[in-house]
Amino acid sequence: MAAISALRARDLTLQKINNRNDFHVKIFVCEFVTGGGLYREPLPSSLAQEGALMLNAVMSGLSRLPDIEIVTTHDARLAASHARASVKIMPEQDVWAIWEQCMREADAVWPIAPESDGVLLRLCELAMRHGKLLLASHPDAIRVAASKIATCKHLVDAGIPVVTTCTRFNLELLGNGACVVKPDDGTSGEGSRVFENKQALSDWLSKQQHADTLVIQSLEAGIPASISMLCMNGEAWLLSCNRQRVECVDESFCYRGSVLNDLQSCWSQFDMLAKQVARALPGLAGYIGIDVIIGENTVRVLEINPRLTTSYAGLEQAIGRNPAELILNMFYNGGFSSPPLIERNIVEVRLNE
Repeated sequence: MAAISALRARDLTLQKINNRNDFHVKIFVCEFVTGGGLYREPLPSSLAQEGALMLNAVMSGLSRLPDIEIVTTHDARLAASHARASVKIMPEQDVWAIWEQCMREADAVWPIAPESDGVLLRLCELAMRHGKLLLASHPDAIRVAASKIATCKHLVDAGIPVVTTCTRFNLELLGNGACVVKPDDGTSGEGSRVFENKQALSDWLSKQQHADTLVIQSLEAGIPASISMLCMNGEAWLLSCNRQRVECVDESFCYRGSVLNDLQSCWSQFDMLAKQVARALPGLAGYIGIDVIIGENTVRVLEINPRLTTSYAGLEQAIGRNPAELILNMFYNGGFSSPPLIERNIVEVRLNE
């Protein structure tokens, strides 16, 4: 029923677009970190910076479009965004109840949230339950992409090259070289730990209470990179080829940002891979990021981000187009087939420095 309601909401909006005199869309932009998701917990400055970068880029793009009304929320410890309507979240309130009310009053919902702890999935399901147009991937696709092990299995079945990924129950899949352990639903370098060999990993895992919730990936030589793309109904359109700035600090990986379009020589490879991933997971929709490792002879998928990534903050400058406008056109106009001609400018987005 939720899917049917969402389709009806989309049909109603399409009717509005066909009659421009009556067109008006209210969008609830829900950025988890700055929007109150950690309102009863410490608010790490690194997470707040990353969330604010993505939120500001979205708000800037939407605010320049005609007939679009925007509402959002903000943690009481932070200043409100430049939205005309931003609801302050106080510790004594129920942030999920406020988010749900914002959804009820909106036509569409744009969630900007991590996959970890099921947050992104919960927001998307809530939006669909209330019959709102979801400016993000379908929950079925999020369930797969939120899990690194499920993503690996799904892509392998589709014949797409991936970085070797396993759990403590099938470590035999790994070689004898270095590897990385991380939460199955973690984002960026969250909770990652590097080991020189499988024996060191096994010794460490035997002492962990929650080892079953972790995944292990081989540490392959190559260039860490990411793909920024648009997806809809199994089709994909490549937007930029990005070099990732990743550092290993105290045996843990830290994401420091990216350089958009710094890997233009890989455009054809990334374009083909984007299309393969979209066909394998047709529920992916809107902006999608794919983390990859560029090896000597192949490009392997590390994980899929079914949401905005930090690279979005530099995307408008990189492509010379308003990505928010492209995304709304994709969801609201049934005839969308490909974005207009885009530029390939090199733009750097820096984090946590």
